[in-house]
Amino acid sequence: QVQLVESGGGSVQAGGSLRLSCVASGDTNSNVCVAWFRQAPGVEREAVASMYTTGFIAHYADSVKGRFTISRDKAKDTLYLQMNSLKPEDTAMYYCAAGSYGLRTGCRYDYWGQGTQVTVSS
Repeated sequence: QVQLVESGGGSVQAGGSLRLSCVASGDTNSNVCVAWFRQAPGVEREAVASMYTTGFIAHYADSVKGRFTISRDKAKDTLYLQMNSLKPEDTAMYYCAAGSYGLRTGCRYDYWGQGTQVTVSS
């Protein structure tokens, strides 16, 4: 089992920055895939950024490319999402997720945090 706890959300004005953190505990060694998702009311959940714990390749949603950066501190078992140049449309609940990788299925996210709210005002 893996437990994920996010923090760092809050309210900022457009153009501002926030850094989200996600501390993992438990059997974290089995997680190859880690990611940040977000969901706004009435909107389908969206993968914002993802990476593999075994490498440095990261993937981003087109809507956040150039503004958001995903990173990981292996020693602290902590995943980060640095969010710059925030826009009102970035307002959502942000979740970190972790899981395994399969050749046929790709990343499967088995573990989720409770979420942290990000609100961006214009």
